[in-house]
Amino acid sequence: MREIAHQVYIEDQYPGVTLGAISLPHGLIQIDAPPSPEDGRSWRASLLNINSGVERVLINLDAHPDRTLGVRAMDCTVIANEKTVQAFRNRPNTFKAQGDETGADWESVTGIGSVRWSLPEISFTNRMMIEWSDLSVSLEHHPGPTAGAIWVIIPDLKIVFVGDLVLKHQPPFLAFSNLTEWQESLNLLMTEYKNYTVVSGRSGVVTTAVAQAQLEFLQVVEKKLDALAQKQAAPEAVDALVQPLLANIKMPAERQKQFAHRLAYGLRHQYIRRYHPATSIESDDE
Repeated sequence: MREIAHQVYIEDQYPGVTLGAISLPHGLIQIDAPPSPEDGRSWRASLLNINSGVERVLINLDAHPDRTLGVRAMDCTVIANEKTVQAFRNRPNTFKAQGDETGADWESVTGIGSVRWSLPEISFTNRMMIEWSDLSVSLEHHPGPTAGAIWVIIPDLKIVFVGDLVLKHQPPFLAFSNLTEWQESLNLLMTEYKNYTVVSGRSGVVTTAVAQAQLEFLQVVEKKLDALAQKQAAPEAVDALVQPLLANIKMPAERQKQFAHRLAYGLRHQYIRRYHPATSIESDDE
């Protein structure tokens, strides 16, 4: 666990997500949870060493299983955007570790069986403030990666947690995204929050250059999908885009197969949702 500002911590040693914690006199604000039950217990033990008040809340930055599978084990009140709550309601009550290979990190984690989802108890539409001290924490809805994606903003410390908006050394999750909203959110981040410390939900602290690279990647994806649509190509045609797109990402060699699955899955779903909406594809965020 690393302190990036006074009483603001991140942890990037667990598979799947970069976790956050904000220690305040009234209590502890946690951001996301590791998918593995064992890692969840380890993270909870680490948080006991943080000096804070007795209250505990956990914020889900979106509905992705990598950051929500382990929430129940954290045993505290959960906050999320209303569209994330709707995504949970669209799912079966119990998660089972089986199905398509989506390239998510939970798929390589052992010890995940049947998990009962922990629905957020508190939800909001556009903005919510947590006033547990003179250090205000703002939760804001910024869709793009998913319909219910949010940021956690600490204005006085100029820190913003942005979830899957920006990823480094790995392809983004495209399956349930809105590319137009995603690009709008990235532009907002780079203009209105250019002097902030930006914490990616999977890559830790990232720079403006990483956000710009993410924007350019999405622009290329959109252009290539539009070109296929103009040719009235079948959804399977997107598979030919995977390797050329991955060639522009510096990623660990041992994760190339996983990331190829992630990108292929995302491109296929994105293409069908944008250009063949009558085709039935289940979406957590619709």
